[in-house]
Amino acid sequence: MLFKQKKISACIGMIFGSLLIGVSAQAQIAPPPDYDQKLKSVTVSATRSGTPLDEIPLNTTILTKEVLESSPDQTIDQVLKNVPGVILNDTPYYQKDPTGQSINVRGLGNARTLVLIDGLPANDAFYGTVQWNLVPMSSIDSVEFIRGGVSSLWGNYGMGGVINIKTKTPSNSQEEVSASIGAFGTGNIAASKDLIASDALQLRLSADYFSTDGYQNIATISPAPANNIKNGQGDASSHNSNMRLQGYFKASPETNGFFRVGYHTMSDLSSGYAFATNITQETDVAGGATTRLSDKAKVDVNFFYEKTGFNKQNGSTTSATGSNPKNYPYINANYKDPYSTVGASAQYTEEVRGLIDQYVVAVDARNVAGSNQTNNLNTNGAVAAVNYGQGQQTFYGLMGQLKSKAESFPLETTLAARIDQWNSQTPTSYNAGANGANPAYQNIPNQSKTQLSPTLGLLYKLSKDWDLRSAAYQAFHAPGMNNTLRSYGSSSGYSFANANLTPETMTGYEVGTDYRWKGGFAQLTAFNNYIQNAVASYSLSSRSASDIALAQSLCGATGNPLAGTGNVGICNSKSISYYTNNQNLLSQGIEFQFHHDINSQWATDANYAFTSTKLTMSATSDPTNKQLGGVPQNILGGGLTYYPVPKASLTATVRYVGSSWMNTSNTLPVAAYAVVGLRANYEVTPNATVYASAVNLFNRQYITFGTGSSASSYTNGMPQAISVGTRIIF
Repeated sequence: MLFKQKKISACIGMIFGSLLIGVSAQAQIAPPPDYDQKLKSVTVSATRSGTPLDEIPLNTTILTKEVLESSPDQTIDQVLKNVPGVILNDTPYYQKDPTGQSINVRGLGNARTLVLIDGLPANDAFYGTVQWNLVPMSSIDSVEFIRGGVSSLWGNYGMGGVINIKTKTPSNSQEEVSASIGAFGTGNIAASKDLIASDALQLRLSADYFSTDGYQNIATISPAPANNIKNGQGDASSHNSNMRLQGYFKASPETNGFFRVGYHTMSDLSSGYAFATNITQETDVAGGATTRLSDKAKVDVNFFYEKTGFNKQNGSTTSATGSNPKNYPYINANYKDPYSTVGASAQYTEEVRGLIDQYVVAVDARNVAGSNQTNNLNTNGAVAAVNYGQGQQTFYGLMGQLKSKAESFPLETTLAARIDQWNSQTPTSYNAGANGANPAYQNIPNQSKTQLSPTLGLLYKLSKDWDLRSAAYQAFHAPGMNNTLRSYGSSSGYSFANANLTPETMTGYEVGTDYRWKGGFAQLTAFNNYIQNAVASYSLSSRSASDIALAQSLCGATGNPLAGTGNVGICNSKSISYYTNNQNLLSQGIEFQFHHDINSQWATDANYAFTSTKLTMSATSDPTNKQLGGVPQNILGGGLTYYPVPKASLTATVRYVGSSWMNTSNTLPVAAYAVVGLRANYEVTPNATVYASAVNLFNRQYITFGTGSSASSYTNGMPQAISVGTRIIF
């Protein structure tokens, strides 16, 4: 590995050298790229109504193409982790288990923020996690990020906000190829072909492949134990591929449409065990059209379908016994999760005059159907127990939105409301013994809930460059099918699904201000969010008669599984957890973001987020009024960009994460750390660009924040990773 990094270091040095050569060859100094900081030309599609950025009452950030290309990070999740409000640790998605590739906004927890790719969901239909592998950096044009409750617009997942990743569209029948290579055998290649068939049809065919040997992300440095790595564990390798066909057509002078077809695969290791793999295969189809009814009115319709097959294996070791000190690695469980989702929406938008300036009415529906079969295995590979769940969830939504600008004073008002109908059916759910014998079926009644999610936003223009904004909202989020269907166990414990879970409800508000000037902007926001009936995993207690009875029902036992006495059924461990709605969560904080073009050669960025997230009520094993595990209170970042010549840039970044806790009991501390990054870009020709990037430039060894219940849950942050790459347009 050292040899690889030395070769890459030489490459990065050559690129830095080319930058210095360019300084002497270029006499004229041009201003830095236009980052659209004035914002007048930016329209945010994630609002569903096409709202100018400087008229949105919620805290909103746009990551332009220039911002993305100046980041040292090489995956979109790691770029987003530097945006205030986003709580993602310093472990790239491909080093994590697919069931943990999520996003946490404002400390509200994983799977509570909607992520879109070109306006269509990227949240996994079963787990609620984010499928970051679907969109390589080379295909991204910009990113829209609206914080705060947006359930009034989008329904489920709308608690933390919405992130809309916008990909590139066809341009001039060109071809584009990009490639990169870096530390730990990490490589990526992507190619696209644009075809302008006619004025009425444009096509884009793209494909990419990503591969990495990975690094050992299981911590061995303090406070993790030195023997944290078990036999059979190693570097967390990963392989991803995507193929996508996008089409844009003009059916008539008034109607424009699009379609998309894609196939995606991801293969990675489970907990670093080289013999326990996760394989995801997915096919998706989407399409839609916009019809102009007049200069002031339009109708949008779209649909999408995804079919996913997820096969997962868990690796483990046996406990050392007797005179044999070795722990033997084995597969202790495998899962088979086939699932699919289908959805459609229709929306009417009209610009009007008078008290109301615009109104929007929309209806949408979505169905998620899937199943989970877990085979829990003994050390010899025999099936010790089987858990099975099969069901579906259906979402129906009706939303409306009004926008108004007062004429007598500069106040803009946005009022939105949405009614969501959620239905859950679990016709089959059972826990069984060895090889599926003696299944204990659970009788699960159908679940349903109807909820109103309103939002009121106010934006007051103090001047053409300075505004004050505020918003109050209510949002909802339904439990994922992994919470309702996926039960699993091992020698260390059992976790049981709960098909009786119901949606969570969040109420919140925020106030903020934006100031913009010729060369930059500053944003400051304070927020307060409160979730009731939060879905959480509850550790059953042997001191509770009701918990003992529940354990007996789940395990098919007549004895006491929590004490390990009598007939414990399928549960061979005293540690048993169960999902509940028995928590309330309060999240409060401040977000700050700043950019300034100092002069034609220098630009600077800064961001800060303070997040206090605590449970105010809990019937689980977690205590109240303590900072939630995996949520650092302080995250600070900064950057400095130098433009030596018009066609080159050099960006240095620093990210500081304050001390935090792994668990909500606050017994597993995570020390503060800071990481430095570096990125150099050089435009060799108008059609060829080269870059060099260094993540964790000084190879800081540190433990990054996360969640867990023991010292074995500690994970290493990203080590020094130097990459070089190029993009060529034909």
